[in-house]
Amino acid sequence: MIKNTLIFSILIATLCTQCIAQKKQSKPLFKDSFGVQAYSFRNYFPKDMIGTLDRIQKMGITKIEGDGGRIPPEEFKKLCADRGITVPSTGAGFKDLEENPEAIAEKAIALGSKFVMCAWVPHDKGNFTKENADHAIKVFESAGKVLAEKGITLCYHAHGYEFQPYGKATLMEYMIENSNPEYLSFEMDILWIHFGGGNPEALLRKYPKRWKLMHVKDLKKGTPKDLTGGTSQENDVVVGTGELDIPGIIKAGNDIGIVHYFIEDESSVVWDQVEKSIDYLKNLKE
Repeated sequence: MIKNTLIFSILIATLCTQCIAQKKQSKPLFKDSFGVQAYSFRNYFPKDMIGTLDRIQKMGITKIEGDGGRIPPEEFKKLCADRGITVPSTGAGFKDLEENPEAIAEKAIALGSKFVMCAWVPHDKGNFTKENADHAIKVFESAGKVLAEKGITLCYHAHGYEFQPYGKATLMEYMIENSNPEYLSFEMDILWIHFGGGNPEALLRKYPKRWKLMHVKDLKKGTPKDLTGGTSQENDVVVGTGELDIPGIIKAGNDIGIVHYFIEDESSVVWDQVEKSIDYLKNLKE
């Protein structure tokens, strides 16, 4: 009798352990609300701002990175708010950050944005140099100080061309290690990092305190890569169907505390692909 009871107890304990393990595995890996980069819909916003926002809302998207283009930021913020959408991050050109960071801060405040991202540093295509990197750091730190005083974080959106070799590493790592974290953080566009030869997951874990934002996207399998920071927009594919290790990257992002994730898709079939990307992320499990 005692032997049977012991066997039964062991069986129950084993089943409970399995149930707990299965329950843990069923937890969603993507924990953020769904956001999108406004550039994904660049062909639609100018023609029909209201209709585009309505369609974005129906997809379950509650965050946008960007602005209203030609309409005042206050108006864009209200249009978004009426649909339950916030604008936690917006963009800025390098020249604008260099010449008038105060205006960038004002726009961000009007949008309700706590982050400003810059996605490009001027340079000769395919030849990003240490001089370019040093100039960028100087501009970003100066503008970042202005923004920080307003409670706004400046992020440089890496674009892949920064992976030019430098010393025993790359200029991407040089920029991270030689810039002031008080005034400059980074946004990881996982497609462009990968396209330039970087490892998104490894970089997230190597510099966990520097990455604040992420563009979630995927690259068509077999796409030729280089250091130009540019490829056909049709090489953007549904997240989870391309070359990138999306689960590994999202897990690393969760571990280091990425604040906002934004899906970005530059293809001509953006509506279909963003919807499928959302479905994929919804079904990712730990």
